[in-house]
Amino acid sequence: MSESTLKSPALQSQIEHHFAAGPAAIGDAAAIAAFLELRSALEAGTLRSAEPDATHPLGWRVNAWVKQGILLGFRLGHLEAAGSDLSFVDKHTYPARIFTAEQGIRIVPGGSSVRAGAYLAKSVVCMPPMYVNVGAYVDEGTMVDSHALVGSCAQIGKRVHLSAAAQVGGVLEPVNASPVILEDDVLVGGNCGVYEGTIVRKRAVLAAGTILTRGTPVYDTVNGTVLRATAETPLIIPENAVVVPGSRSIQKGKAAEWGLSVYTPVIVKYRDEKTDLSATLEDLLR
Repeated sequence: MSESTLKSPALQSQIEHHFAAGPAAIGDAAAIAAFLELRSALEAGTLRSAEPDATHPLGWRVNAWVKQGILLGFRLGHLEAAGSDLSFVDKHTYPARIFTAEQGIRIVPGGSSVRAGAYLAKSVVCMPPMYVNVGAYVDEGTMVDSHALVGSCAQIGKRVHLSAAAQVGGVLEPVNASPVILEDDVLVGGNCGVYEGTIVRKRAVLAAGTILTRGTPVYDTVNGTVLRATAETPLIIPENAVVVPGSRSIQKGKAAEWGLSVYTPVIVKYRDEKTDLSATLEDLLR
């Protein structure tokens, strides 16, 4: 499912009402019922915390009320011990998800967990250990490799590869903030980190060790520009960009005197139509 199909003004109204009620919602049967309906829709992929929207300047729309519903679930929950062979203690409103073979999702054994309220599409593969948090959306054909994290409300497109130890940060608050978004066919190398609402457009490649945050400028050596987040927009990595870890020298003070540099991501090239999706990162960098 590529985008949200649930249109429920009634559910939205209920969630907003119970969220605004604060602690008064705790123990309220109507609040619990509304939350459980929202959680089920998130797990079915019919509701998303953010979804593609061609009318929006970023191409994505944040559904703030869905995030309110997720936060409501934490408020309504109490600590509960669960599990058998793998025991844990968490809010009872957010247990670990259990999948069936009919869903077509591979969860290889060895310490992986998907939290309730997260969506995994058919043909997603999860290698151990890895973790997918509440509100996340992981689309068809994506690989979540060992030690990778998909944070709360992160939106992962089709055929994305999250290599070993890749970290996709969660953005739950503020509720109107854009989550981290990796669009279709993005390749994320090992030990990468994508945080603070960064958007990585289709077919981009992040080489191993690349870190992207809201405060990190990205130097585009192909177009001679510097990409930055603004007060209104997150950091956006362009479609087909190949990003590698780089450095830039510090020009002032003792750091300049000592010849120090700071980390910065660098766009070294753009993939073209002739580039096959199965190409290795080494091929792309040549």
